Amino acid sequence: MSLHIPATEPIEGQRSIASPSTHDLERVRLDLLTLAPGEAFSSSSEDQELCLVVMGGQVDVQAGSHAWEALGQRANVFGGPATAVYMPPGTAFEVRGAGELGGELAMCQAPATEGADITLIAPNDVTVRDVGSGNWRRSVQDILAKVPASTLLLGETINAPGNWSSYPPHKHDTEIPGEEVVLEEVYHYRFDPPGGFGVQCVYTEDRSLNEAMLVREGDTVLIPRGYHPVAAAPGYRLYYLWVLAGPRRLMRPHDDPAHAWVKAVEPMLR
Repeated sequence: MSLHIPATEPIEGQRSIASPSTHDLERVRLDLLTLAPGEAFSSSSEDQELCLVVMGGQVDVQAGSHAWEALGQRANVFGGPATAVYMPPGTAFEVRGAGELGGELAMCQAPATEGADITLIAPNDVTVRDVGSGNWRRSVQDILAKVPASTLLLGETINAPGNWSSYPPHKHDTEIPGEEVVLEEVYHYRFDPPGGFGVQCVYTEDRSLNEAMLVREGDTVLIPRGYHPVAAAPGYRLYYLWVLAGPRRLMRPHDDPAHAWVKAVEPMLR
């Protein structure tokens, strides 16, 4: 099965993008919600941890006994850190489009038996840091950094035109105590301007998996294993939402030994 999921035509309501029932995944599920003003979507997290990420526009959210109005402070994913709502398993919720244009959300899920409390993540709750140097410098925005979730890890990364990220190439597909933890991952892409493109590589050390994919606005790539660097084409900012889950909620990637030396020169290039 291909790791590359091309963009689909936007529609009102829910769009299933990637899930264990339809793709080479064991845990991560990604859906997109597009809601016109006043349009509502109701569901339950059931046996999943769930995080709603406002990609653009505004929405009203009711989750359990909590309710918030007009969530979302950006027109699109390039307009600053996200607003998000985290929910543990067993949470009933409703999302309704708000403002003049409604809103677009990413609904990120993974199986869990427990979780943290229902939590609103405001833009100033997102941990933002610059990572790398030179043409592999990028902005990494960790949405759930301050939420003690059970399994979900997720955030957003923005590459400047021509820049790389997930670099040096890293992977997280093998359990090595103290060195690496197993996590599967999904990337979902946007571009500024939206006619742009990038190149996503996914490869293993023995090259039994060795793919390079041209990714465009609204595309998604599955990363069940392997190293996975990504580059933006010159002239276009590249954004990707990253969603990870695994047996343990711990970010401990393993850099490709062939390229790990790059980290040693980062301080000299800053």
